Amino acid sequence: MPMIDAMLGEYDAEAANTRKMMERYPAEKASWKPHDKSFSMQGLAAHVATLPSFAKTIATTDALNMKAGDYVPFVPKTREELIARFEQETADTRAALAKLSDADMAKPWSFSWEGNKIFEMPRGVALRTMCFNHLIHHRGQLTVYYRENGVPLPGMYGPSADEKF
Repeated sequence: MPMIDAMLGEYDAEAANTRKMMERYPAEKASWKPHDKSFSMQGLAAHVATLPSFAKTIATTDALNMKAGDYVPFVPKTREELIARFEQETADTRAALAKLSDADMAKPWSFSWEGNKIFEMPRGVALRTMCFNHLIHHRGQLTVYYRENGVPLPGMYGPSADEKF
């Protein structure tokens, strides 16, 4: 089995779980944040919704060299806008991932900031660590934001405490 086939199964499962989180996004709490140094609810949810685009970048390029001002954050005004952006990012990224061969997965991929290399690793490792795990990490943070604001949590890998039978 090609490596990407296993990763696509994981990608699809995690995308479905993430969509459940997007469906519960409380737009009326957009500015809430647990600490001054933390993302706002809106900022964190938007980051989660757009992280698939980073996987698309890794899948379709050999490197990324970001500079100050390159990143323009997505600012969703509604739950529907958040979900629509997540769905589009997820579909576009899945299509890009599906084209990768085992040889593509083994090729080095690097990330630099203003010309300074931050890391270089095989594309498959970059996808798993910098995209899949990164998404799961921030989605986990979002569960805490939701819990602190009385938003019932969907189950991710089985029922949540809010969904117990």
